[in-house]
Amino acid sequence: MSTIRTKQKFPTWPTILSILIAGGDLDRDQAYWAMGEVMTGNATDTQVAGFLVALRSKGETVDELTGLVEAMIANAMPLAVEGECLDIVGTGGDRQNTVNISTMASMVCAGAGARIVKHGNRASSSSSGSADVLEALGVRLDVPIERLHDVLDAANITFCFANLFHPSMRNAAVPRRELGVPTAFNFMGPLTNPSEPTASAIGCSDLRMAPLMAGVLAARGVRALVFRGEDGLDELTTTAENRVWEIRDGNVVETRFDAQAIGMPRVTIEDLRGGDAQYNAQVVRDVLDGARGPVRDAVLLNAAAGLVAFDPDGSGSLSERLERAVVRAAESIDSGSARQVLDKWIQATA
Repeated sequence: MSTIRTKQKFPTWPTILSILIAGGDLDRDQAYWAMGEVMTGNATDTQVAGFLVALRSKGETVDELTGLVEAMIANAMPLAVEGECLDIVGTGGDRQNTVNISTMASMVCAGAGARIVKHGNRASSSSSGSADVLEALGVRLDVPIERLHDVLDAANITFCFANLFHPSMRNAAVPRRELGVPTAFNFMGPLTNPSEPTASAIGCSDLRMAPLMAGVLAARGVRALVFRGEDGLDELTTTAENRVWEIRDGNVVETRFDAQAIGMPRVTIEDLRGGDAQYNAQVVRDVLDGARGPVRDAVLLNAAAGLVAFDPDGSGSLSERLERAVVRAAESIDSGSARQVLDKWIQATA
């Protein structure tokens, strides 16, 4: 659908909402303005709710999502990180209540040498989000922002707690809670890491939104893999085939990948099911201590996705690169490096 642009220098809510209600697309600047109004508290709860519903009903575009994300980052607490860093994160929302796969994969990647700046929050649709399980493991979430670089240097991993870095999100909290349906905000978390990492591995449970997220990352010029299991998981899965969007040099290439192609057996969702934060924390310890089985395979696969995204060399098929990266991920666990990452992380945040 063609983009409808306003002739006004400064948009207004009636202009923005009229465009969306008519089925038109906002341009990047209009989306940025609208999100800026939300983040600064200049929008009423009615305007926020109307905007989110109208945008979701029409269907977001890459330009709209880019504008929203840029405004959200502009209103976040910054975290400047020198050099390459990686985030492994999922949108959530698959309602499958699996264990914290991306959190474990992050520690495995850190143990394999990738610098990890993970962005996350507490659970919204599951029993245990990344913040919940890290807290249960003994990682403190209230570390002052100025100390997070020291944590990164000590453990090769650090955590950007979304509540701390995005205080402006409180201005949308009431409309989001009272609406009770997914909106663009559900897909912005993985795109708004305040460190703006050079590489990302992002799981997206929504098939329509995954390629849009890939488009935002392509416009940003970073390396990334965006993926979705055909079972609906916001992870690379071993229960079904996967769809993957690889982003390099501003280009997006979509492909399909089946873990069976690299020797991983097919399992069921039940094999990956988690529980509350304490239960999932014990699963993390077990996997990092070498426990084998379906959870380890899923962790290795998602860690491999992170390592592939982190690697500047994109030569060879995605399947070949993932297979090599799985070997590196397994070495991270079996050598004890991944467990050392967790131990150092706990100590560094104490």
